[in-house]
Amino acid sequence: MELQSVKQRFGIIGNTPALNRALEVALRVAPTDLSVLISGESGVGKEFFPQIIHAYSARKHGNYIAVNCGAIPEGTIDSELFGHEKGSFTGATDSRKGYFEVADGGTIFLDEVGELPLTTQVRLLRVLQSGEFIRVGSSKAQKTNVRVVAATNVNLRQAVEAGRFREDLYYRLNTVPIAVPPLRDRQGDIHLLFRKFATDIAAQYHMPPIGLTHQARLMLESYRWPGNVRQLKNVAEQISAVEEKREIDPDILMRYLPDYTAPATRLVPMPAAHGGGGEFANATERDILYKLLFDLRGEVSELKGMVAELAANQHSGGGHAISYPASLPVKIGEQILPSAFAQPRNGSYIETAAEEVTADDAPEAGQAPQTKEEAQREAIVQALRKYRGKRKEAARELFISERTLYRKIKELGIRDEDIRF
Repeated sequence: MELQSVKQRFGIIGNTPALNRALEVALRVAPTDLSVLISGESGVGKEFFPQIIHAYSARKHGNYIAVNCGAIPEGTIDSELFGHEKGSFTGATDSRKGYFEVADGGTIFLDEVGELPLTTQVRLLRVLQSGEFIRVGSSKAQKTNVRVVAATNVNLRQAVEAGRFREDLYYRLNTVPIAVPPLRDRQGDIHLLFRKFATDIAAQYHMPPIGLTHQARLMLESYRWPGNVRQLKNVAEQISAVEEKREIDPDILMRYLPDYTAPATRLVPMPAAHGGGGEFANATERDILYKLLFDLRGEVSELKGMVAELAANQHSGGGHAISYPASLPVKIGEQILPSAFAQPRNGSYIETAAEEVTADDAPEAGQAPQTKEEAQREAIVQALRKYRGKRKEAARELFISERTLYRKIKELGIRDEDIRF
């Protein structure tokens, strides 16, 4: 109930476990004065968490100041954070308080803290250690009581190793880490966020809200969203303003998703003997098994064609009988899979796939073997017929994702009339 109250208060939409965990940590650490480091990609909404921490802390009646460290020039950032004395540099016509002095008794949020110069990092470390700071151009130390919450979209651990960030400051800031998940890891929240953004802009400009077809929704959820929530909001606003049609299908949506087809058409490479390299390192186990299944179908079809051709030649022109060992290996790509691999114990996925593949009838003599594309098309059509066009169940039958099934349906040109159920 407390999480839902926080989400409603700050306009946070989503219910994925990673997001809920981040919010729970923020609420638990809020009553303390511990420093917090919020990490996450650009556009995930890191700026909400210091506001939550401040609002649920004993400092909620004090000042809350947010500072974008990456937007302040290196030559003036010390003056902005810690203040300066009159005449300390050219243009300093008056003394000025810095953010740490103004935020005394409250909370200061240092966004993009990884962009701080090394000299400023030394000053910040002193504030965290003793609560003391010195204005630029002054020799008198002053005290401040400030809660520091920092955020970054870079890996500070790597920045420490590269010498761009002080290790002692890193550990001071990272007393309590909070990791905000990227949008691609919040697949169940994507459509909720899109609908919220579309509704908001429709109400603002008095227009009918846009909606997504089922296929467009699957496409939206399968996109990687490199710009995260900020990019999703931008896409929803663009479509709402530009498109006359209010029901958005995949063809329309694809125009607003940069490079959507690139990851969809990329082949999943086969694993190396012991250390999958290249793109295989980023492939999911389901995609690998999917690739193995259809490669196996194609290879078995070719093997059946060879056997049928040899049998036809023997029948027509005589010749010596040819026997094949029961343990004949099946070649897939550059891998040699023995029969023991195709028939594992306990009814594993490969066993199921092998039974499905070998259930096909061998081609007649002289008939060209079935291509991989034909085998894929046949398997998908049969699964869709079996489940009366329900793609979720058909995808589960084929051990692939709905996204992959949707893509293969388009690639192989499968139409509704091909699925006769």
